[in-house]
Amino acid sequence: MKSVHRLVYPAAFLLTLGAAAPTQTTGPPTAEPKPTASASAQATGSPVVRLKSGRVRGVDKGAVRTFSGIRYAQPPVGRLRWALPKPVRPWSGVADATRPGAACPQAKMPGVPPTAEDCLYVNVTMPRHSGGKPLPVMVWIHGGGFTSGAGSQYDAQRLATQGNVMVVTVNYRLGALGYFGHEELTGSGTFGMADQIAALRWTRRNAAALGGDPGNVTVFGQSAGGMSTCGLLTTPASAGLFDKAIVSSGSCMIDWAEGGLFPSSPAHTPYTSLATTKKDGAALARTLKCDKGSARETLDCLRKLPVAAFLPHMTKFSDHLTYGTPLLPRNPAEALRKGTFQRVPVISGGTRDEMRAFIGGAAMAGQKFTAERYPELLRTAFGDRAGEVQARYPLSAYDSPAMAWAAVNTDRSWACPTLEADRLLARHTDVYAYEFGDRDAPNVNGIDVPGLPPGAAHASDLPSLFDLNGVYALPTPPQQRLGAQMVDYWTAFARSGDPNGKGSPRWARFTGQGPVLGLVPDAVRPVGYAADHQCSFWNKLG
Repeated sequence: MKSVHRLVYPAAFLLTLGAAAPTQTTGPPTAEPKPTASASAQATGSPVVRLKSGRVRGVDKGAVRTFSGIRYAQPPVGRLRWALPKPVRPWSGVADATRPGAACPQAKMPGVPPTAEDCLYVNVTMPRHSGGKPLPVMVWIHGGGFTSGAGSQYDAQRLATQGNVMVVTVNYRLGALGYFGHEELTGSGTFGMADQIAALRWTRRNAAALGGDPGNVTVFGQSAGGMSTCGLLTTPASAGLFDKAIVSSGSCMIDWAEGGLFPSSPAHTPYTSLATTKKDGAALARTLKCDKGSARETLDCLRKLPVAAFLPHMTKFSDHLTYGTPLLPRNPAEALRKGTFQRVPVISGGTRDEMRAFIGGAAMAGQKFTAERYPELLRTAFGDRAGEVQARYPLSAYDSPAMAWAAVNTDRSWACPTLEADRLLARHTDVYAYEFGDRDAPNVNGIDVPGLPPGAAHASDLPSLFDLNGVYALPTPPQQRLGAQMVDYWTAFARSGDPNGKGSPRWARFTGQGPVLGLVPDAVRPVGYAADHQCSFWNKLG
């Protein structure tokens, strides 16, 4: 089942099948871009701006201006593998920012750009004509189970031009290179999160030079990016780095039962204790024959290995954002319960059928979801309470056993924990809750399983906000209108902390009981979220 885990959780979707891959960037930028790298920029405009670290040349094309592949930290290579990110070194001349840098190392999948350990880059997209005022800034943390993805896979032109905002997409270290831990290793389990914080600091320092407002920054992310955003909300290290947050399909309270994420998966959350991370790090060192007499010798051995040695082991460090650490002192779920988080306005939500992506991926990989097996799955997940769950989710109420099992785990692990997180957040700050419910959304996960239509699955909301390199365009006018409304909501929120604006149905603030705004083509209105997902039942079940 490890192959399924790698397919549908770290990626969650094959974002850019057939997408053009950017040229890999190596070494610090020090010179004028080569003519072959900037021919398109020369044809449409090659703006140059001076950042704190040096000048960069971007691209003016159509309605947007982009600066891609800007280094925000020193390359995390050699002695800096598993070190907290170091500030980027200034350069002379004009650095080429006309194409993305390398993605961080990860298992090879269709559509993923070339990868390299030197991968700490950001990409900036903004409207060419902003009206002269500094733009609100939105910093995107990509998903992918903490083991895959890249900022460059998310084309932010619609967000930038329709919403009149600056969008920054971020690469951060992944898997065994981003969330590894070991005795005496400073930063164990949090290197990817430290990269995200470094990118936010870079944004504060450089937004003004690019035309953005460094005093108005929104961090937003989906899946592992949403879970990372929860971490950023609850770490003291992020204080003052952002002013608003949007958490999509990544609530701080997400909690999978045994076998609930995919068959044979243990019960777990996206966050891991330091003891577990160190234990898993020691196991990896033994596997790679680097278990030496001292921690220093072990780390020296591991740092000398090629990146390829770690790629088969990347998923061992998914869901390993580590608490009990200097960077993340508390489990984010506990931090929400205690009220110890950044008091900024929050948009929070997910998709109506989150688990169909994961159950469908498991089925495509050969797992059987049959009427005979349904009670076994329930017993594994819920023990002696399985009968109560089966009575509440009888097979007779669903088109297939796979549909029933997906509904159980959507409600238990995603929807109701998200509602609880919204209630905890709303005690201290403004919260706007939503559910994406377009069951005819583009099938970004590539799920094709009889008896299990994709529906509004995990990640199906992404084409409404981003143009995923032209692969998953919104096919119908109603879906295009919904996408435009979502862009309006997201960017109005980035501008003022309130998503409401002219031309969109009113989105009322979440009070603890509701409302939750349903995002469905031509039917944007509050939904009966708690009842739809049987949250009273799950609260009583415990």
